[in-house]
Amino acid sequence: MPHLTLEYTANLCLDAEAALLALNHALADSGLFEEADIKSRALPLHSFRTGTAATPRAFAHARLALMPGRDAASKRHLADALLAALSAQVSSPGLETQLCVELQEIAADCYAKEHRHG
Repeated sequence: MPHLTLEYTANLCLDAEAALLALNHALADSGLFEEADIKSRALPLHSFRTGTAATPRAFAHARLALMPGRDAASKRHLADALLAALSAQVSSPGLETQLCVELQEIAADCYAKEHRHG
């Protein structure tokens, strides 16, 4: 834990590998997670719609799933750090763009994990 999923519209100028590394660094730098426990993935969206206008638009949404137990200030800090890391990775010339981060707590009694070495 944690699991980070980055969904982004395919019309953004975004290097997904670099963005995931930057987001993982933001999580590791928080001091709340073991580096090896951070898992992330990026999903480009080829079919999407923002609103109803014909205006060229784009978005990126980072969802962080984590175990409960962190206070509101820690969660706010995580959200802000992830948004800053994401913002630094996204280029969207000519596009009205929305970047957002969502933290989602997973119920501990509904999560199972196995860690294999080697």
